[in-house]
Formats: sequence, structure tokens, C-alpha cells
Amino acid sequence: MKMSRRYLEVTFRNGRPFAAYLYLPRLAGDRATRTVQIGPGMMADFASDGRCIGVELLDPATVTAEALNVALRSHLTDLIRTDELRPLAA
Repeated sequence: MKMSRRYLEVTFRNGRPFAAYLYLPRLAGDRATRTVQIGPGMMADFASDGRCIGVELLDPATVTAEALNVALRSHLTDLIRTDELRPLAA
């Protein structure tokens, strides 16, 4: 499945964000072939051609848009807006 837009999926436990995954645009058939820590509590998945296709947020309650953008700057052209992480504050 081709995915042209990014979205954030948040898993809650006892009413608090437990884990989150930021899905990034990907092509049909893309699979993570390499996972790299890109910052404190952030693991990025890369497709075989080197494109970043997602980021796992291991401690989502502590992640800020600024920290995520610093980590992603060399992998993405479109940076994260603060409002895109709003579900983490739920």
C-alpha cells in the first residue's frame, strides 16, 4: 500500500501514551530493512533504498517537535509541526 501522508499512531496504557509510531510516506511494498537510533527514545526505520519510512517514539510523553526535528533533519524535507504531536498530550 502506498502512503502519501504521514500520520501518528499512539498506543495508550492506563490513559497515558505508552508508545507511538510516526508513519512517513512510503511506497507500496516498502519494508523496514534497517533500524537506527536517531535520538533519545527515537528509533527510525529505513527502506532498502535509504528512505526513512517511520519513527518509533519509545517514550512519547517526553518527545517534543523540536527534538524530533533535530533527529530527522537529515532524513526528511518536511519537518514535524507541533500540532502533529498533539495526540501525545491527550
